[in-house]
Amino acid sequence: MPTITQLGKITSYQQAHPAATSSNTLYYGGGIDGIGVTSGHEKVYLVFWGTQWGTQSTDSNGNLTFSSDSAGGAPKLQNMFKGLGTGNELWSGTMTQYCDGSGVLSGASTCASSTAHVSYPTGGALSGVWYDNSSAEPSAASGNQLANEAISAAGHFGNTTAASNRYAQYVILSATGTNPDNYQTGGFCAWHDYNGDTTLSGGAASSPYGDIAFTNMPYTLDQGTSCGQNFVNSGSAGTLDGYTMVEGHEYSETITDQNPAGGWTSTTGYENADECAWISPGTAGGAGNITTGNGSYAMQGSWSNDTNACNLTHAIVGGTTTNDFSISASPTSLSIAPGSSKTATLSTAVASGSAGTVSLTASVSPSGPTASLSPTSVTAGSSSTLTVNVGSSVATGTYTVTVTGTEGSAIHSTSVTVTVTSSTGGGITNGGFETGNFSGWTTSGTTSISSTAHSGSHSGQAGSTSPTNGDSTIKQTFTAPSGTSTLSFWYRMTCPDTLTYDWATATLKDNASTTTTTILAKTCTNNATWVKVTASVTAGHTYSLALISHDDNYPGDPTYTVFDDVSVS
Repeated sequence: MPTITQLGKITSYQQAHPAATSSNTLYYGGGIDGIGVTSGHEKVYLVFWGTQWGTQSTDSNGNLTFSSDSAGGAPKLQNMFKGLGTGNELWSGTMTQYCDGSGVLSGASTCASSTAHVSYPTGGALSGVWYDNSSAEPSAASGNQLANEAISAAGHFGNTTAASNRYAQYVILSATGTNPDNYQTGGFCAWHDYNGDTTLSGGAASSPYGDIAFTNMPYTLDQGTSCGQNFVNSGSAGTLDGYTMVEGHEYSETITDQNPAGGWTSTTGYENADECAWISPGTAGGAGNITTGNGSYAMQGSWSNDTNACNLTHAIVGGTTTNDFSISASPTSLSIAPGSSKTATLSTAVASGSAGTVSLTASVSPSGPTASLSPTSVTAGSSSTLTVNVGSSVATGTYTVTVTGTEGSAIHSTSVTVTVTSSTGGGITNGGFETGNFSGWTTSGTTSISSTAHSGSHSGQAGSTSPTNGDSTIKQTFTAPSGTSTLSFWYRMTCPDTLTYDWATATLKDNASTTTTTILAKTCTNNATWVKVTASVTAGHTYSLALISHDDNYPGDPTYTVFDDVSVS
């Protein structure tokens, strides 16, 4: 998509050289590798490339958000693609008049009803989202590098055959401050292509997964009004006008010219959205807000051969109703400690047609936690349970579980953000009791959370300031992670009695050898001092740790002990 300034130059040339230009009519290019248009359900994959995006979070709609995207462009595009094909939106209708296949002659300007038309994106077009933060994006990535990132994304999403990529497009989104393919001085806001184009800067990119359609989508907000900021809406409401318009432009061109220029283009080389770029709102064929089932988005019109005009909306053409579905997760985020697991419910619903069988798969990025589904296929309208397991040695951080559902040619995804919480030192869960409860622990006798802490704000207390009878125990079973050899904890005791009657102690049982060791011998002190205890452990072994305070229930001298900072290192 050209910048507004660049389009003005092109238009001026055409007006000065009318013989060199012709009508806006689009003609079929005959296809490349048998591909002309996206004649099956659109599958849009958004790839946020590079560590420049910053820290990833998730909003209330399940969209990925990023610390370097204060304007909110990332969630806006995710919502936009979720909304296409919902709420009776007809912006997508214009593109459904175009077609491909063996029944369409090269040079055709119309499509018979019997040919394979561009599909209407019933139920949404978004099929997956990936934050590839394995490294920084090059400061000025070449076309070849962008194509290779799209190929990597295909592998990431499990689209490893030509068939699985036939109706897919990968939007490579660059973060603020980057300059992919030198767009800042190149006169364009974005472009789309496929990996096999030899004119890509840096050359074509080899794909083991068939042809890969992709978009170079810079962070156009860096270019302000030249790439459409406030083109439709004024003030803060229009900050993201250009971001949705530019990506909408490239999306509509991809589905009508998937492998350029084997799809539909004019004799001047323009694609459908080029014909209608930067037409002012309120004028014939001008840009405007389109309404979907989940919101409103600034968009431009697209060229329509059958109306011989730029249309912002258009009736759906050539579409027979096919089965489609939607998929969602609840909750959309999970916080899990190492050595634990949690679940989310994956719900499906019929979006069009009748209820068919939806096959479900789950992937995790980056690797670490594992995910499983039960059942792995459901009838649309039913649900499945996603279980995420976090091993004791999984590093703290944020992970994304992507669940993909497939029903015929309809493929949709949803994601669950997993935050692996810190377990002090490794295999111990909630070793500092900073959750404010005994999460990760089991207790017996009289126990409570204390504000008397060795570090942080909390500790675990066994016993009470009132007399108790016998042992009060705080216990946890854990696995010593790889590379660890020492268990440690701190205790502070209040024992106004004598060792004969009251005491603190701790035991450690190696569940592999069934050997129990007393790692804190019975002690009774009353000096308000924190004392550290250490014991050897073997990596990979599972242990049961018991922290015990004993009181003889005598009214005049209640004994209790607080424990804190339990860790394996």
